[in-house]
Amino acid sequence: MTPVELSRTVLHAVRRAVDEGELAVAVLPERVVVAPPGPGGCGDYATNVALQLARPAGQPAPALAELLRTRLLRTDGISDVVVTWPGFLNISLDGDADGRLVRDILRAGLRYGHSDTLAGQTVELHAAHDARAVVLMDAVARVLRSQGARPRLTCAGPPEDAWVRILGVPSDIPSDIPAGIGTGIGTGAPLRPVPAPADPTPLGRDAARWALLLPAPHDRPHIGDSRSEQHLAQRETNPLFRVRYAHARTRALLRNAADLGFTPEPGPLTPEGDGPLTLEPGPLSSDGDGPVTVDGEAQGLIQLLADHPRVLAATAAHRAPDRLARHLVAVADALAPLLPSVLPLGDEKPSAAHRARLALAEAAGTVLAGGLSLLGIDAPEHL
Repeated sequence: MTPVELSRTVLHAVRRAVDEGELAVAVLPERVVVAPPGPGGCGDYATNVALQLARPAGQPAPALAELLRTRLLRTDGISDVVVTWPGFLNISLDGDADGRLVRDILRAGLRYGHSDTLAGQTVELHAAHDARAVVLMDAVARVLRSQGARPRLTCAGPPEDAWVRILGVPSDIPSDIPAGIGTGIGTGAPLRPVPAPADPTPLGRDAARWALLLPAPHDRPHIGDSRSEQHLAQRETNPLFRVRYAHARTRALLRNAADLGFTPEPGPLTPEGDGPLTLEPGPLSSDGDGPVTVDGEAQGLIQLLADHPRVLAATAAHRAPDRLARHLVAVADALAPLLPSVLPLGDEKPSAAHRARLALAEAAGTVLAGGLSLLGIDAPEHL
């Protein structure tokens, strides 16, 4: 169960309590925020929904939390719910929740995180006649489509031929400004990021788009200065290289596993009864503090994979592809230490744990490839 699914589950419990007369609230929240527990909390996720509803419901938050706890405990995928002061719900997922997440990702493929949340909505996007603005608009449109919206793009002038050929922006963007385009934040607000200080096209499509999209729109991209060449460097200081290298490694692991006669299968990452499996950080790992455990590193990665649908929704809502780009870097960095443990070493035979690690690696690679695709960037299988 992903955080988005858990949020919907909690909200469904609130609505059922209202429908059945156990809870009297005039206006229900549109969404419920779930997050890792804070100090004093426990379980996998926590929510303050009982605290939010206590005043309008005219009930003490702890009593309201107990009411919702009873309902949530009857839900598949939830193993325990603990109420902590002053009314937080701390939710533990079933032991196989991680395996179900991996299965969900592999089943959805590159569309993992896509939704119909914005189905039926037409979103007006207008960009200045500037390479970065048009690339930003193209990326925002891709993410909006992944959430079910129908973006309608316009530009202050026809896209330059080089932007179409090299940067991959659509060639048919109208140059008229539709009526109703405003200057505020939200639907219809013009996209005016800080322009690139130099022509990005010499970097090529993938590096140029990454260089334009990774910084927040209000930050100046590093193009044309001493750091411009970093976007082309095949070394770990280049975040785009780390993301694409991590994806390529997952594809190579799948090919190597097939040669060894085994395939991915979600499940426990360490053999039952064995202690924690330690390994040295991978070549692209940002953790230089010594050995790490497979289970410990995997939990950080799994949290990031589970958060991917929320990141896509936030990217669409805020028109901010930099959020997605930074998320992909975090996924790649969390995946790196696990890669050396996926294949058996020496005379070791492939085990269920190896199949589970391979499935987790494939799921992470799928998220990386899907995210890069939404940014308009290629995810090569060989690098």
